[in-house]
Amino acid sequence: MADNVGVIGLGKMGLPMARHLAARNFSVHAYDLDEKRRESAQAVGANIYASPADVARVSDIVIVVVGFDNEVMEVVDGPGGLLSGARDGLVIAVASTVSIETMHTIAALQGVTARRIGVLDIPLCRGEPAAESGQLLLMAGGDAATFERCKPAFAAFANDQYLLGKLGSGQVGKMINNLLLWSCVSANHEGLKLGEALGVQSETLRQALLKSSGANWALETWLQPRPMPWAEKDMAIVMEEADNARLSLPLCGTVREVIKGIKIEKGLPPPPRVPK
Repeated sequence: MADNVGVIGLGKMGLPMARHLAARNFSVHAYDLDEKRRESAQAVGANIYASPADVARVSDIVIVVVGFDNEVMEVVDGPGGLLSGARDGLVIAVASTVSIETMHTIAALQGVTARRIGVLDIPLCRGEPAAESGQLLLMAGGDAATFERCKPAFAAFANDQYLLGKLGSGQVGKMINNLLLWSCVSANHEGLKLGEALGVQSETLRQALLKSSGANWALETWLQPRPMPWAEKDMAIVMEEADNARLSLPLCGTVREVIKGIKIEKGLPPPPRVPK
């Protein structure tokens, strides 16, 4: 079993993941740019290092939990990145939601192939409450033997794990999950808005709908009032992959615009800008 687990990115998902790993007696080796996050991780039992490279030197598996594709690539292959400290046989598990192309780019890096480094994509579902409780859903892509080796560590924070296929398949699963999630959020918002316009109080209607065929996870947890920072990014990934596959998905374009409209209507901030 891989006993030494690195965690890069100690935000709302990565910090509780590190905590659960430490509670299961894994040796946790962690890094984040933010000093307060590093201190929080140290307080829950993680060992803190000065760079991803330093984490890689002492880890069997490194889980990457940062926000965007460019950040993942910087963590893996940038100055002081994982590849500059990786040992032969290290497994890099990307828990971030990124493009399929990014996963293939990582797997093709010379530093990965030359050192027989395993690469998995393991995007996470169920959100921050599940990260806190250790009940995330993990959808993975990559080599089956590598995934089996990592499953005991992943079980510290994910009570459901599915290997969907080859590298990139986890990102496919997460992309489709996000499409369905934001479609439900859009439908919930418009439905309850219509109810209010016709004189029906939203919360009473929501409670009734949860007992009906219109029930869905987004309606139950009622995500609409939250900031939804990743919604537009998620839908942009869906549309890009649909274009690559030469598929017409008109509903997806509508959902992207509805989500943007909800955020504008509620005064929620736009998605973070990603450097080109």
